[in-house]
Amino acid sequence: MLTETAYAKVNLALHVRARRDDGYHELESLFAFCADGDELTATLRADGAITLSLDGEFGDELTADDDNLVIRAARALQSASGTTSGADLTLDKHLPIASGIGGGSADAAATIRLLMRLWDVQLPPADLLAIATALGADVPACLGSVTVFGTGVGEQLTPVDLDLAGTPILLVNPLLSCPTGPVFKAWDQIDRGPLDPANWRRGRNDLQPPAVDLVPDIDEVLAVLKAQLPALARMSGSGATCFALFDRIEERDAAADRIEATHPDWWMLATSLR
Repeated sequence: MLTETAYAKVNLALHVRARRDDGYHELESLFAFCADGDELTATLRADGAITLSLDGEFGDELTADDDNLVIRAARALQSASGTTSGADLTLDKHLPIASGIGGGSADAAATIRLLMRLWDVQLPPADLLAIATALGADVPACLGSVTVFGTGVGEQLTPVDLDLAGTPILLVNPLLSCPTGPVFKAWDQIDRGPLDPANWRRGRNDLQPPAVDLVPDIDEVLAVLKAQLPALARMSGSGATCFALFDRIEERDAAADRIEATHPDWWMLATSLR
């Protein structure tokens, strides 16, 4: 049995530059990844079958059918590599569904990494990128799960070294659904300028205003996080998860304790950046 972590994704900044004719959006985003996330395990099967079991806090909110990104990723890798092996997969779902931290995309990427080890297969980087892109716009960034600058729809990735590893981070979600499609559709189509990865702290999340309009509780989450006096507080992705960066672990943990005492119904993850 092998295991793999599906690292939670954070958009430290996310600029939406234009809506394309195909319905997608031109983006500029600084992706970072947390040390924690969902967990995947896999056991080898010789008959080529792929099965999926779901567990964890949010496992009962998913279905283990053909539309599940874990199943889709496994079958895509199986087909591309030509292997005759299969796998029994278990997803321990710790991250909320549709929460702006790449849960499904991270799961798909982790599945690819895990099964490449389990099946002992290697594919050219271009083939892996094609598989990842077909599964979703965030999957290519999640495949490496390291800090990168993304453009296009998020699939054109440039490595950046910002010395963020080990930075304490607190993720908070009000456990309210914030679907990606409606948030993008509500974007006001105003280009507010490019994102400079070197000065990402001066950036923004252009999806934050439309997400707040759809889920007003996001504003409360941000207000509570900012009251903890972090180095930075912002919404990730299309929401509803927000994050706060801290200078010290003790500050992060004290903030988590205060928030848990006043908002016990919110989901939180105290972790650090990879």
